[in-house]
Amino acid sequence: MAQERGATHKGNPITLVGPELKAGDQAPDFTIQKSLLETAGLKDFAGKVKLISVVPSIDTGVCDAQTRRFNEEATKLGENVVVLTVSADLPFAQARWCAAAGVDRVVLLSDYKGNTFGEAYGVLIKEYRLDMRAIFVVDAQDKIIYVEVLKEMGEHPNYEAAVAAVQQLL
Repeated sequence: MAQERGATHKGNPITLVGPELKAGDQAPDFTIQKSLLETAGLKDFAGKVKLISVVPSIDTGVCDAQTRRFNEEATKLGENVVVLTVSADLPFAQARWCAAAGVDRVVLLSDYKGNTFGEAYGVLIKEYRLDMRAIFVVDAQDKIIYVEVLKEMGEHPNYEAAVAAVQQLL
């Protein structure tokens, strides 16, 4: 049976499904959609530092701001870092949003098919079948070195701490 823990959305309880990952854990592999026909997984970013920004839906204010912020940060982090944004939005919606927002440094990945990323990383919201806002920084050997899973869905993550975690690996 999957592990469950609590969080909130606008103060109302929600349930997160999956393990509670911590710094020092090996990053779970995943296979999710890069486009409708193309998948991606952890192995596709082998040898790079990975900043994984998880958002419930790219079309909401905080998710939009979070993705734009990490797109901006990505320009300063260098070629050994990849910034991934994971959401349960359809790949079409992600591509449309990126084009409209001018976001070109972040790789958007869709967890819509089976929520396998959300379950593997412990951020699947049981009630909505969306992924909870979270940040994971994973080193080039796929070890997690930084985790922030928000307790309230509508709050911003600690951008500075996430970027600092990446920078200490460079």
